[in-house]
Amino acid sequence: MDNLNLRRHISGQFNSELDNIRNRVLMMGGLVEKQLTDAIEAISTLNQSLAEQVINNDRKVNSYEVLIDEECTRIIAKRQPAAGDLRLIFAISKTVADLERIGDSAKQLANVALEKNASKQGHLLVSLENLGRHCIALLHDVLDCFARMDLDCAFEVHGKDVLIDAQYESLMRELMTYMMEDPRAIPSVMEVMWAARSLERVGDRVQNIAEYVIYFIKGKDIRHLDTEQIAELRD
Repeated sequence: MDNLNLRRHISGQFNSELDNIRNRVLMMGGLVEKQLTDAIEAISTLNQSLAEQVINNDRKVNSYEVLIDEECTRIIAKRQPAAGDLRLIFAISKTVADLERIGDSAKQLANVALEKNASKQGHLLVSLENLGRHCIALLHDVLDCFARMDLDCAFEVHGKDVLIDAQYESLMRELMTYMMEDPRAIPSVMEVMWAARSLERVGDRVQNIAEYVIYFIKGKDIRHLDTEQIAELRD
């Protein structure tokens, strides 16, 4: 934590506790990133074995959330942190909640690869895969922001969610057009739509994590600020 300019404490044990809990968040983040990557790979290759692996590994993601939440509660009760330390614990607690939900999205995506109609969706899954790759890249970037508590990185990632939203909307228009042209394809297209919605939500969760990093560093909640206000805060 020294290279992050985070405040050190007289108690070396407290420093160690904060370091350990941050490291666990990064380990959880790495697992969630792999889950999302594997889920997209399972969809693009229709690899049912890989999809089942993602579904089974979701339990590990959930275990991380419970473990880290318990540790946050213990630190608050034992150390009664204030100011920056309390903001750090808040950022950690909120981050793991969003990581767990991203893990849920990965599980939902894996289920798409197991659907009986999956083999009929190949031409529809190309755009879905592209959206998924962008979500994976954004998740990777925000975990890097969290690891370094990098304010500029967090602002940059926060602004990129609009790109995910635009790609999602474009994909939905494509899918709606396909359904109108071939009503028989509606069941297959609906499955892809649900998967696309899961990925759009991943973008929202990533943006949330960027907001938590900004909150920790600046002490400012930007959730309801407009673009101009966010730009002023960044400057």
